Amino acid sequence: MTTQVLKNHETKVNVTQETSKFSLITVMTMAGLVGIWALACLVGGLASSGTGNLIRGYITAIFG
Repeated sequence: MTTQVLKNHETKVNVTQETSKFSLITVMTMAGLVGIWALACLVGGLASSGTGNLIRGYITAIFG
């Protein structure tokens, strides 16, 4: 016959640090996704209309 012994031990976790780390990773991931999307849109605009039309359209959008 065997006897099982259960040990109870605590782990101390700094909740503030873990929350900050999670928030930072989330924000950096979202920033990376936005950057990738912006680059894809820029490449798509260049492929469809060329550099001159893309610059002209950008200036028209800014100044009207």
